[in-house]
Amino acid sequence: MSLAICSLKWEAAHTGAQKITYDSDGYHLVRFPYVTGEEQYDPWDMHDPAKGGDAPSVFPDARSGLIWPSHDGWGVLSAMVFWTADSVGLEYRARFVRDPLNLSTGYDSTATTDIGPTRGGQYRTYMWQMFVHPQTPLGLKISVRGKGDTKIRSRLMLAEFKLAIHTDVKTP
Repeated sequence: MSLAICSLKWEAAHTGAQKITYDSDGYHLVRFPYVTGEEQYDPWDMHDPAKGGDAPSVFPDARSGLIWPSHDGWGVLSAMVFWTADSVGLEYRARFVRDPLNLSTGYDSTATTDIGPTRGGQYRTYMWQMFVHPQTPLGLKISVRGKGDTKIRSRLMLAEFKLAIHTDVKTP
């Protein structure tokens, strides 16, 4: 079985805090630096700053939150998000989105998860599987909401976003 893999990581300890800005859908597209190293793996150039615009993307612009699948195939998406401890009563949400910036096929969210807080920091992992295509970028979007659906600018500590594409999907 052949796999094409992209693994992205952002950590506040290395790049400073990521400013949380909510798009019109009430979610923040998590941004990832264009580097290689610990947990950063992209031999297929799926996190290429040249893709999706006229000029190269520069972290932390919105396009730095995109993975452009290198192949058609069955994609296994996974993510990990760590938040600092916050006040009681918040709700933590995450979703995977096809074309989150409307650059090709149009915004299409899937696998939205919402979870109530636990004591201390908030540590979450997410996984979803779906068909992926090179012309349709993928993104990880997050949201923290308080009473009355108020968006909270909570502090993100770490985020990872990964795509493994099964490139040899069999058909009958």
